[in-house]
Amino acid sequence: MRTILRCHILRRNLLRRNIVRRGLGFLPLLATLTLVVAMTGTVLANSVHLKGGPHAAPAFIDNGLTLTAAGALAGLGFQDLQVNLSATANPTAVCANNGNNQAPCQNPAPVTVTGSVAIPASAIKNGNAPFTVTTTPPTSPIPGAPDCPNPNWTETITDMAFTSATITVEQPVGTLVLTVTCTFSVQTADGAVPTGTVSCTSS
Repeated sequence: MRTILRCHILRRNLLRRNIVRRGLGFLPLLATLTLVVAMTGTVLANSVHLKGGPHAAPAFIDNGLTLTAAGALAGLGFQDLQVNLSATANPTAVCANNGNNQAPCQNPAPVTVTGSVAIPASAIKNGNAPFTVTTTPPTSPIPGAPDCPNPNWTETITDMAFTSATITVEQPVGTLVLTVTCTFSVQTADGAVPTGTVSCTSS
């Protein structure tokens, strides 16, 4: 009877050891699968690019005081993203004194304006997502009226002629996955920017 009991205990212990060994053997595989799933979005996001080929460029619109860029992204992962736009322009400004007498400003310095748009993961379809992003207007009146006869005048920006723009894409937010640098061979005027004047490079 004792022999039978000992055999039963021995078999039970062996069975437990086999289960533990199988579980330990499965852990590395589980860890690998978890890592692959976690990295999938990042790996896919590393190939983010503008739709339309290697020389693709967004469409730009000069809104007077702001710039809008629109296009479509491909190669996205399955995470929220953010598209940022930074644009530099030569402003046109007017000086006015307390008597409301106006005079053109003398060579206002170039101004850089920025904007961003958040795109949720739910908007991504098969790795693609459209975007439209617009900069904020420049600070106006310009503090101190540096381009006017004296600081007591008011310097107001009335128009922005854009010369360059940079688009950056973050996915997830905080991780840079694409930079598109564009220049305009002719500074922009109000309305759609002619595609023939736009030259972009991606990195």
